[in-house]
Amino acid sequence: MRKREFGLEGCFLATVLALMTASSCFAAENGFKLKDGETIVFLGDSITQAGTAAEGYITLFKLACDVTGHRIKFINSGISGHKSNDMLARLQKDVIDHHPDWVSISCGVNDVWHGERGVPLPDYKKNMTKIVDRCLAAGIKVLLLTATPIYEDPNSKENKKLAAYNDFLRQLAKEKKVLLCDLNEAFMSLYAKKRTKDNIWTTDGVHMKPRGNRLMAREIFRALGATRQEINRANWRWELKENL
Repeated sequence: MRKREFGLEGCFLATVLALMTASSCFAAENGFKLKDGETIVFLGDSITQAGTAAEGYITLFKLACDVTGHRIKFINSGISGHKSNDMLARLQKDVIDHHPDWVSISCGVNDVWHGERGVPLPDYKKNMTKIVDRCLAAGIKVLLLTATPIYEDPNSKENKKLAAYNDFLRQLAKEKKVLLCDLNEAFMSLYAKKRTKDNIWTTDGVHMKPRGNRLMAREIFRALGATRQEINRANWRWELKENL
């Protein structure tokens, strides 16, 4: 079954670049944003915590950097179940105290998905603004990720609620002049074309399968200024890795 999944991936990978639009990630104008020797912290929830697994998006992003000659250091600060209030509470210890050059912020899924235990939009706005402001004040460059969808159905009640959270993140990125990677848009464009109710990119509608992690890694790589040639080279390396 695993080999078959990766066999189908060939067609999927061939179409992903065509589905990406200029608005999905703000491409860098002057080359790759992370410089050799720089450190990036990945702040997030369970999706990020699993990001350094063998098929995790951080692992694949690091592989893309390695194969294209970008020597970057990585720190995983993802904790399962965490929401914006949790990430704000641990920001000093898990991000700022590491003195990174960059931080990737992935937050919003649990704020909505947890329902009554989640974080209302007004509080989410305050928390995310404080997180970004504190990172910038510490001299850390910010890559803000929109929250990935909740269930592989663009019309789920959770995704309809999540839309306002992501609209705020897009606005926040513009106001603070930080880099945005619109992961939600990238996934939603694919979900809108699905012909099956099965989970294709996620295990449960939220947590990523290998192909979901590859899409996340590629979008982040692109947002940070990777060229088309670098993206294509990374795709080749990921395919090779999967078939070993």
